[in-house]
Amino acid sequence: MLRWFQALMPREDRFFDMFNRHAMTLRLGATALDDLLEGRVAIEEGARRVVQHENEADAIARETLAAVRKTFITPFDRGDIKELVNLIDDSIDQMQKTVKAITLFEVTTFEPEMKEMGGIIVRAADKVIEIVGLLGSMRDNHHAMHTLVEEITGIEEHSDGIHDRGIKTLFHRYRDSGGMAYIVGADIYDHLEKVVDRFEDVANKISGIVIEQV
Repeated sequence: MLRWFQALMPREDRFFDMFNRHAMTLRLGATALDDLLEGRVAIEEGARRVVQHENEADAIARETLAAVRKTFITPFDRGDIKELVNLIDDSIDQMQKTVKAITLFEVTTFEPEMKEMGGIIVRAADKVIEIVGLLGSMRDNHHAMHTLVEEITGIEEHSDGIHDRGIKTLFHRYRDSGGMAYIVGADIYDHLEKVVDRFEDVANKISGIVIEQV
């Protein structure tokens, strides 16, 4: 009877597959955003791809949260699962907000620092995929996970420097004229920086989970 009951219960290890698929949407969205900024694809195509991956992330988030409600035993605290899912979703939501601002303000050219931040976002996404992939074996890999958290934090700090340099360049270029161009450029920079900030939020949350579980 017990075996029959256990067979009916959802397997807890499916959560790790959902986490991995969710994290992968960040990489796909980051690549699409980077392609847009670097001019490898048309702005409309890059924006469409980001929105597509954001929709995919939303679907995975709903699937994961539904599984939390239906699963008797979860791999770690239900509140932590929900918060992690929401933070991953926030990361790609911010990418969607970035391309929305780009299309809304009809931006067609991008500053070198904006392009540099696009590459930074891809790097951060790769690190997030790596750390999320270790969640299922965190007891054996907690040292590597803490190292990845530090690396993501370092990427975010580097991104801050690029952001500030880009803002300063805009200021010097438009301080005597072109106020609207400065406002639009600064808004794009802020959106890009928030994408990296959300990645750091994901890493910090995972760090907290590791500390609680190991």
